[in-house]
Amino acid sequence: MEKQLAFTGILSNKAVENPDFFNWNRVKLRYCDGASFTGDSEHKAAKLQFRGQRIWSAAMEDLMSKGMRYANQALLSGCSAGGLASILHCDEFRNFFPRKTRVKCLSDAGLFLDAVDVSGRRTLRNLYGGVVGLQGVQNNLPRICINHLDPTSCFFPQNVIGNVKTPLFILNAAYDSWQIQSSLAPPSADPAGYWSNCRKDHSKCSASQIQFLQGFRNQMLNAIKGFSRSRQNGLFINSCFAHCQSERQDTWFADNSPVLGNKPIALAVGDWYFDRSGEKAIDCPYPCDSSCHNLVFR
Repeated sequence: MEKQLAFTGILSNKAVENPDFFNWNRVKLRYCDGASFTGDSEHKAAKLQFRGQRIWSAAMEDLMSKGMRYANQALLSGCSAGGLASILHCDEFRNFFPRKTRVKCLSDAGLFLDAVDVSGRRTLRNLYGGVVGLQGVQNNLPRICINHLDPTSCFFPQNVIGNVKTPLFILNAAYDSWQIQSSLAPPSADPAGYWSNCRKDHSKCSASQIQFLQGFRNQMLNAIKGFSRSRQNGLFINSCFAHCQSERQDTWFADNSPVLGNKPIALAVGDWYFDRSGEKAIDCPYPCDSSCHNLVFR
């Protein structure tokens, strides 16, 4: 854990880098509990304690006492595991504030899908099942979901976003590079290494591999169908091979940032947050978007 981190993108304090939020109080909550701040269990024999939920609650209590309770507007955002946390804790965050406070949530690259991997198995579901079981996560998941689905399913945002009452913005790459590498085509599901080049660099994917990834995009669009019907929610699903676009300056707001309908992510999120316009942007399928900042891994 670095002692210092550059605040860039949505955390920047410069108007030219972050037009709508530069003059806000900005807090980054460091994360290392492994369950998006939802775990609460102890394994005495193994001397293991998972306290993500208590860490979240303690941090919020601390921030409220330091003056956050007087905020006129608040935004809970996070990327990757933090993007999932901002979905799972969104309504809880909202309830810390008086009704008159404008409170919304932004999930960046947190839309982890319960998808079938290239071997026909469910790598991510197996991983999540272990996390949920080990950390006693079920007690901290939304009741409305737990009442009709198993706990592991309720750790997948696709089963939660439809019931979040607080306005929520989902920002995600349709070809999320983390999910390609760790959920869809991890080495464990690809022992022959058929995906080893494509996994790291989309330009090395075969036609059939791209077709498989188009199926993943379709699954993502399906997962947000109901969510997108609500006027208060926002969407920015760009057809890029990326992961986390709000805290990187080059993808949040710069001269050549990714755009949908000529609008970069920073302006889409700002327009949605301040109710300047409804923001529901979904890209055409790859390879139609030339504004992407695609990630290539060595």
